Amino acid sequence: MKNTSSDCTEILVGKAASMDGSTIVARNEDGYGPINPIKFVAHEAKDQKDAFYVSITTGVKVPLPDHAYRYTATPQADQSDGQYEEAGINEYNVGMSSTETTATNARVLGYDPLVHDGVDEEAMLTLVLPYVKTAKEGAIRLGALLEKYGTGECNSIAFNDKDEIWLLETAGGHHWAAMRLPEDTYAIVPNQTVMQEVDANDTDNFLVATDLVEFVEKHHLNPQPGHFNFREIFGTQSEADAYYNTPRTWYGQKLFNPEIEQEPTAQDMPMVRKPSKKLAIEDVENFLSSHYNGTKYDPFGTFASGTAAEQRQFRSIAMDRNQASSILQIRNDVDENHAAVQWLSLGFFAYSPYVPFYTNIKDTPEDYKNTTNDVDINNVYWLEKTLSVMIEPHYHEYSDMIHAYLEGCQSYGRQRLEITDQVIDGFNDDVAGFLTESNMKTAGKISSRTHKLFDEIVKKGLMLSKTTWEKGQNL
Repeated sequence: MKNTSSDCTEILVGKAASMDGSTIVARNEDGYGPINPIKFVAHEAKDQKDAFYVSITTGVKVPLPDHAYRYTATPQADQSDGQYEEAGINEYNVGMSSTETTATNARVLGYDPLVHDGVDEEAMLTLVLPYVKTAKEGAIRLGALLEKYGTGECNSIAFNDKDEIWLLETAGGHHWAAMRLPEDTYAIVPNQTVMQEVDANDTDNFLVATDLVEFVEKHHLNPQPGHFNFREIFGTQSEADAYYNTPRTWYGQKLFNPEIEQEPTAQDMPMVRKPSKKLAIEDVENFLSSHYNGTKYDPFGTFASGTAAEQRQFRSIAMDRNQASSILQIRNDVDENHAAVQWLSLGFFAYSPYVPFYTNIKDTPEDYKNTTNDVDINNVYWLEKTLSVMIEPHYHEYSDMIHAYLEGCQSYGRQRLEITDQVIDGFNDDVAGFLTESNMKTAGKISSRTHKLFDEIVKKGLMLSKTTWEKGQNL
């Protein structure tokens, strides 16, 4: 199966911008098609002397450190073209989300073309997350790999720990820069280069490829002397960006800064903003599962009366190409042994709940790790995908049922975290085993609710047939 991930939407929330002081890195893993089965797994820590990673996609061979830390991941079920582990949190409470597809402009690619035997998306999380102890270390390790081996894709990659969030963006085959998100801000990344002013001398807040500044000067790539605007130098500002990418930034900033007037196609929206009020996990979920709700651009046309053309004008955030969405939350108000939570949604996010999974665990639920290539509603990915096939043609008939289901799952997930947090405080015996069992209970209950919704949708759907004929109805 050809990999179809990375055509995605990402949001980052600094700890002073979140309601509970968490750092949050979140991303929808979308595809270029609607099908790419995903599973959720937990890797044990392991010793691996003289080990190498060899990519079956590019052939790159990379030596690995002697020890790999425990980590969670959301790889694709069919790994014939690579693992694509995408999103997870390791035992040091470092989160990594990889990757958000971006674009480097043709001028830059003329001097540093993409390579086809380097480190691409399919390898990035596997090569980095098991080997770093902080978010900044993650950016440093990935940057060094990109410089040494090159890459055949343009991407952004996000890292978080309890204090910091770092966003790394690639530029051409071997160049890159990374920035630390200001703690009191959020940022939206919609399949385009977004970093703006970069100060290579300020290593507390920026990291860059070793020759980045010289590379730009040598090839006369900077259109704004006196500034080093990464987006202007390396990114694109195409008509496609204005209709495929920037509307997602517009909608997110409309949600979190409603006082600001902007056009959906504006190419000058800032990467970072201070939200008008602090953000919770539910706000992040709302954004990642949205489809321009309440505007004339909503393809479901629920409350706003847009024309058919307007409803199809911009690429939606929630869409049929959704595969997996991970909200990586590192909390600061609980002990570190249960501070990291990966909120996971599979399928079409407008209809799929986010389930909270502690990541200090030994295993994941069977119906999250047993994802098959063929349709099987006994795993969560295909259960949610099948629901979306049934729901979309009759969205308005089902909407009350769906929203009740999603809100119930959301509240239940919060309750489970609260209960587990209270029980585990001061608990030292086999924390990972306890959290594993807690996850199993949480996911099992939500899976049960999802199967119940499936039953209700099928039964109601049978009453919506165009061939339904009431008994006694006259011809």
